[in-house]
Amino acid sequence: MDTTAVRLEAAATASAPALLLRPWNQADAPGLVELYRDEALRRWTSGAVDDAESAASWVREQERGWEAGDRFAFAVVETRTDGADGRLAGHVVLKRPVPDAPSAEVGYWTAAHARGRGVAPRALHTLTDWAFAADGLTRLELIHRVDNTASCRVAQKTGFAFTTLLPAAPPAFPLDGHLHTLVREAWQEN
Repeated sequence: MDTTAVRLEAAATASAPALLLRPWNQADAPGLVELYRDEALRRWTSGAVDDAESAASWVREQERGWEAGDRFAFAVVETRTDGADGRLAGHVVLKRPVPDAPSAEVGYWTAAHARGRGVAPRALHTLTDWAFAADGLTRLELIHRVDNTASCRVAQKTGFAFTTLLPAAPPAFPLDGHLHTLVREAWQEN
């Protein structure tokens, strides 16, 4: 897939600039290292980015997902008033391990400087629009740990309904989790 053509936009709000969602690239690696210095981000994410080498590897993994067509990861970037890319504000991803399956999983994280400004819900909303435009995709799932109340609020704000409690599955998922779901028909009604 030609990732240079995939650029999604979320409008500005009173408290935050417009957002651009675009595939990650190697030029993002230094900024990624900075973002991952945040202990809260490290707590909620599974991958570790500690230095330039691990950041470059993380970005390569995102690029590989686009090439394979099973993981569509977007850098969430604040846009400047001149329309150019500004600071990295977060990450959203559509995980579609079975390309023709009717369901996929979404995920996200937000940079410390961007939290509390509606970045995650706007980015997730934009990703959801794009995902449901894909042929055959009718259901999205969102999973987070039970103690991640901010993720729960983002899911609810974006229309993902709490579906069930998932049991812990250590070591990757050390605590119980919430499964939120959204179906295309419900999304289109909004």
